[in-house]
Amino acid sequence: MLRKILLLANIILLVPTAAFAIEGEKTVFQSPGPEKSRLIINGVTDADAIKPLILDFQKIATDVTVEFNDYVSNDLFREAERACSTGQNYGDLLISSSADQLVKLANDGCAIPHSSAETDALASWANWRNEVFGFVFEPAVIVYDASRVPQADVPRSHADIADLLRRKPEEYRDRIGTYNIQLSGVGYLLAFHDALQAPTIYGRLLESFSRAEVVTGCCNNEVLDQIASGRLRIAYNILGSYAYAAFLKNPNLRVVIPRDYALILPRAALIPVKSQQTDLARRFIDYLLSSRGKRVAREEAFFLSEDDPLPEGVEGPASLIESGIGRPIRIGPALLAAQDRATRERFIRNWTALFTELDP
Repeated sequence: MLRKILLLANIILLVPTAAFAIEGEKTVFQSPGPEKSRLIINGVTDADAIKPLILDFQKIATDVTVEFNDYVSNDLFREAERACSTGQNYGDLLISSSADQLVKLANDGCAIPHSSAETDALASWANWRNEVFGFVFEPAVIVYDASRVPQADVPRSHADIADLLRRKPEEYRDRIGTYNIQLSGVGYLLAFHDALQAPTIYGRLLESFSRAEVVTGCCNNEVLDQIASGRLRIAYNILGSYAYAAFLKNPNLRVVIPRDYALILPRAALIPVKSQQTDLARRFIDYLLSSRGKRVAREEAFFLSEDDPLPEGVEGPASLIESGIGRPIRIGPALLAAQDRATRERFIRNWTALFTELDP
């Protein structure tokens, strides 16, 4: 079944996408007062996650209706790239956890710059050319079902997962989930940086994944839903906000920050070059970067940040950065390496080979 899924994914990747537009799942947040303007956001995040931020923004912008369209990261990137190359409008603001894809868009001249007190206050690694801004920073985590994974088996590092699958291959065969990096830009970005951080350990991990017939999915919630249903027991490289939101709904889930290192992924924003509401998009970015926006993001939307203590229920260090465990993925030109066509194709080809060239 895994081979069939990956074969289908390969076919999908070969189908030209410029010939048709992909529509995101639309959610409209009507203005509290009489509508005077509408902000269209195309993003890679669930509407439920961004909802608290939009509703709070509307408390200070009561005449603004916000239309939010939720996409898979690769679809958002392809549509934004197509719109930029053809000079068409593609919303007023782009938000994506695939920061490398937004950097690629900005590098190709598809972004409008924005400078303010809020953007100036950002760390240099969270602001590239005043065009791509990181506003939420969350670690990639391990999630497991405590009702079906004994404490002795709980992986607390990248090497632990590989070791577990070597020790108990049959028990966890087809019971581990992670991203399909062919279908997910976020999954590809995390895998690419895993390989940079610890190439030897990552190689062992991939080999163990291949032999254990790991289950791959396009999205965080797709994998988390399979843990909740009992289909999977452990999930790898899940974004912390999704993992913690799932934990709040399911007391059997546990969230672990890997002890060796934790990639910290910035959720980034960019104003596309054909934005029809540029000033409003700038205003929303400043809100996201403000102390008020950060507080709402931490308490109601994304739950984790690089500076604040981990919320109750997440196993990890008191401070991700000070402990040295947190490894921020910097928004900047280095991310262009991940989007180099030849590099990307070679990386995905090697990843795919490990999952398809299994022993009979």
